[in-house]
Parts: sequence; C-alpha cells; structure tokens
Amino acid sequence: MKKVYMVDLKSNSKHTNKLNKLKNLFNKVNYGDLINEGDLTAIKIHFGEVGKDTFIRPIFTKPIVDLIKQAGGIPFLTDTSVLYSGPRKIGPTHIEVAHSHGFVPIVTGAPVIIADGINGKDYCDITINKKHFEKCHIASGIVNADKMVVLTHFKGHEMAGFGGSIKNLAMGCAPPIGKAEQHSTKQTVNPKKCIGCMECFNNCAHDAIEMIDGKALINQDICVGCGECMTVCKYDAIFLDWETELSGFNERLSEYAYASVKDKEVLYINFVLDITPNCDCVSWSSETLVPDIGILASTDPVAIDKASLDLANAAYNGLNDVFKSVHPNTFGEVQINYGEEIGLGSADYELIKI
Repeated sequence: MKKVYMVDLKSNSKHTNKLNKLKNLFNKVNYGDLINEGDLTAIKIHFGEVGKDTFIRPIFTKPIVDLIKQAGGIPFLTDTSVLYSGPRKIGPTHIEVAHSHGFVPIVTGAPVIIADGINGKDYCDITINKKHFEKCHIASGIVNADKMVVLTHFKGHEMAGFGGSIKNLAMGCAPPIGKAEQHSTKQTVNPKKCIGCMECFNNCAHDAIEMIDGKALINQDICVGCGECMTVCKYDAIFLDWETELSGFNERLSEYAYASVKDKEVLYINFVLDITPNCDCVSWSSETLVPDIGILASTDPVAIDKASLDLANAAYNGLNDVFKSVHPNTFGEVQINYGEEIGLGSADYELIKI
C-alpha cells in the first residue's frame, strides 16, 4: 500500500500557511534524503496559458526550490512545447509566458528551462516495450535531470477526463512529436452545427482546417489530433469517436508517463485546489467544480492521482464522478487502471493527513 500524505485545507483554521505546509509535505516524504550533492532536479510544472489564472501560483514553488537546494540539488522549473498555436509552442516565447505569470527567479528562486529546447526538437528515445509504444520521445531536459519533483494542478480535462500527475508526466514531459503520438485521434466537423465562425481555422497550428462553402473541414492527413479545434469551438461542432478513441488515448498517456520517469526517483505533489473543468492549456478560467480540498504528496503517481480523484468525488456529494459531470464521454479511470497494469504505480493507497 502506497502512502499519500495530505494537507487537508478544509479542516484547518482560517489562519493557515500553505508554504509551511508544503515544506512539511516534502519533509514527510523524506525526498531530500534522495537528493545528492549537485543533482540536477527538474521541477515539472505547467506555467499556465495566456489568459488563464488558476495554474499553480509561482510562490508555491519557492519552498520546494529552497528544500532542494538545502539537500544539495540544483533545481530548475520546466515544461515542454505544446502542439497547438500560441506563445508556448516554442521555447523562447514559452519562457516569456512563464515570466509574465510570475515564474521568475526573484519569486521562485530557480530559472525556467524549457525541457525540449528552443523549437521542441530536443528529446531522447526511451525504450519501454508496452502495448502502444516500443519507444517514447521524452524531452532531454527531463531525461538528463537526476531527480524530479512534479507539481500538478489537479483539474478536469476534456479528453483525459482529469489531469493529474500521470497526465502532467505524459504530455508535460513529451516534445510535440510525443504529444502527437499520444493523441493520434483525429477530430471531425459536424457541418449541421458549424456556423463558419473560423475559430477553429484561426487556432489550428498545423493548417489542417479548410473553409469550404462557409463550413470547416478537417484534413485527416494533416491533423495531428491535438484537440485545440474542439476546445475553442463554442458550438460543439467538432467531435471525436469518443467510444473507440478515448480509452486508448488514456492508455497512451500512461505509457508516456511510464517512460518519463523510467529509472528516476520522483516526488509528486498534487494541488487539489481551483478544480476547474478544463486543463491549464485553455486561455480562460472557469468556475470551480468543488471547493478547495488540499495538497497531496507521494512518490507514486498512480496512488496520488487515485487519492486526488477519490477526494474530488467525495466533495461532489460522493455520488458521481465529478469530471464525468462535465465530460461525460471520457475515461479518466483508465489512467489509474492501466497505469497500475504496466507498473507505473499502485492504486492501493493509504491517505495520511498531516
């Protein structure tokens, strides 16, 4: 049974110091004992899309940075390039977004380094020999780090069901070519719903969408399946074959997560706060689905995601899957079940409140 430690914010007094509680979580897991002098330590985090404000606050990284330094490690904040259009598509402007959101050394105590380089092409092939992939493409900055701390904003996701540590590893540690491999699902336009607003056309980073007779049409030979068109469409005119595609999508996530931490000692911290329906890649912030719950820490990505999901569901009257209430066709549970099957971690956990 894997241990998952938790700071329960619901049971605390009105006067609480989350920064001190983060230090307590780090020390409770004894992760500092695993860091050797000079260890390059990646702090994997999502810096937030432009227009988003519910990503992990930069100040929350400072206690982790300080503790890594105290243990002798050399920390850096990191993420990888995205598939879709926008400033996070390449390293230099991705760093500008991070800085504009407050991830600067004077606040965090560590530099920002985009793990797959200036153009998203700096990666290594990691052999895993699983059902979907023999090899996975993982960003060099992740592979070459000696240790890693994964800071994850736990929330919903329109394709994965939910985004926790597993998804943060899978998509967040992969360069664009790896992200495309995980998606490999291609969207389709329903012409009866399409009004020709061109929102999908303007946001496609791969020029896979044409406008024909005032309707959008996705070129299946060019589409990489990133799902940005589906995210920005306000009229539900773009869809997937949910029944056959999304279970496999979550399995591919789990395999990429496995590759990203292969032979690496990792600490996972889930911020089960600001639990929004969509991931931090969208350019807006939504109302939260349930009140803030707490901050969790573990050395097992499957256990911490299962604990986070259980807590979120319990806060949602304990009756339904909170994320299926907004994304009913998703199969988020596959991340847990298949992740356990391939040896990524264990769904059997003990929740310890501190």
